Amino acid sequence: MHRQTPLYALHRESGARIVDFGGWDMPVNYGSQIDEHHAVRRDAGMFDVSHMRVVDVHGTAARDFLRYALANNVDKLREPGRALYACLLNEQGGVRDDLIVYYLAESDFRLVVNAATADADIAWLDGLAGAFEGVALTPRPDLAMIAVQGPNARAKVWHAFPQSEAASAALKPFSAVYSDDLFIARTGYTGEDGFEITLPAERAVDAWKALAAVGIARCGLGARDTLRLEAGMNLYGQDMDATVSPLEAGLAWTVDLASPRDFVGKAALLAQQPARMQVGLVLEGSGGVLRAHQAVHTATGEGEITSGTFSPTLSRSIALARVPAGTAIGEAVEVAIRDKRVAARVAKPPFVRNGKVLV
Repeated sequence: MHRQTPLYALHRESGARIVDFGGWDMPVNYGSQIDEHHAVRRDAGMFDVSHMRVVDVHGTAARDFLRYALANNVDKLREPGRALYACLLNEQGGVRDDLIVYYLAESDFRLVVNAATADADIAWLDGLAGAFEGVALTPRPDLAMIAVQGPNARAKVWHAFPQSEAASAALKPFSAVYSDDLFIARTGYTGEDGFEITLPAERAVDAWKALAAVGIARCGLGARDTLRLEAGMNLYGQDMDATVSPLEAGLAWTVDLASPRDFVGKAALLAQQPARMQVGLVLEGSGGVLRAHQAVHTATGEGEITSGTFSPTLSRSIALARVPAGTAIGEAVEVAIRDKRVAARVAKPPFVRNGKVLV
């Protein structure tokens, strides 16, 4: 039996096409996926992301616990509301999950983890927490999440919820603030500005309707995927997993190896000499669409596409790929599409950010 978010019935009423996503019944689109994509790049669109799991971490040793549990260093978080993108690693240095951690107070942090890995993440973190006295993890199934993204997203949120503007107008990227019972974070997964709003589940339907009433387009997971790929953002289970090091998944910037603190997987990372690296690819000319698992032929060996799609913004196909270390930006490669090889160019992600094409 698949799980359903508090907005599931509303998605059905709106004519959404529902698919299984990590064990959840989720809307993939409401009509034209390309129109939904362009709405986010050009105006504002909203996504039901209530399948993501919020986990609150409490206790006087909460910071010490997260310093050990996460590869990025929560000592960077000193101002209430500040957020950090981080990886949860296994002892071999593979990525168990990627997540966002928010600093609420010295004894209170909030994690947002991926839907498909949430139960395993919580069990893993519970096991680690046993070594830190007084640390408690509280999963929050009572909360829903709505992401509103696009160049006009913040203004339209303030139109829908006027009381939230005073609290969130000065909010910096990767920061969050409470406005009544709305937890408003200036974060997202599209390469555009906007908010991710966490709120009581019983308020989700009314909030979704209020956002739609001010002209924010309903968007499904199909557009979310093309948007995140244009933004060069990894998808867990495709671009990295428990067998892949963050050093080979384009996530070295999220790993703090410089500080003396220990963390799960640190010893394994220090012992690694990565043989692969993550790059972007842009298809040259026509000849097909770049897709996951297609082989990439480079001058120094073979690689593989991890995520690929047709980019509505670039009007051409793009991909993320894992290729031999040392592959140069701008290098010409070939991708095996069915029974032929097609030309592609190595690029540095992101491909699009804040509506601007960067490759």
